[in-house]
Amino acid sequence: MFRTILKVTSKREGDIIDITPEVKKAVRDSNVHEGIVHLFVQHSTAALTTIEFEPGVLSDLKRALSVLAPDDAGYAHNTRWDDGNGRSHVKAALVGPSLTVPLAGGDLLCGTWQQIVLLELNVNAGRERTIICTVMGN
Repeated sequence: MFRTILKVTSKREGDIIDITPEVKKAVRDSNVHEGIVHLFVQHSTAALTTIEFEPGVLSDLKRALSVLAPDDAGYAHNTRWDDGNGRSHVKAALVGPSLTVPLAGGDLLCGTWQQIVLLELNVNAGRERTIICTVMGN
């Protein structure tokens, strides 16, 4: 088992950051050829997923999340904490904080059009995000 920390800095709410190159580097550093990579973001207003890293579908994803957790909806979290990021927590919970990708031959088994991305969902963005990357196998 190999574990490393990936650090990613966002600039604004809605950033979708391709972390595939960093994950591939972690796999190379691990010397694991067959197994899995598990990723976990240690923040409640960021999420991980796979997507085709193409402007149209990235825009579609942002729009879909805004429909599920609209900016102008009332959020109990905002009432309690007065930080305005209730929608950020909801969006992150819907997408999720973790992702597992299989490995074979020392490579990620992502599809041709799949990249691994971090979603910055916090309204108070411009943050450094920490991702735990664990590579397991042989």
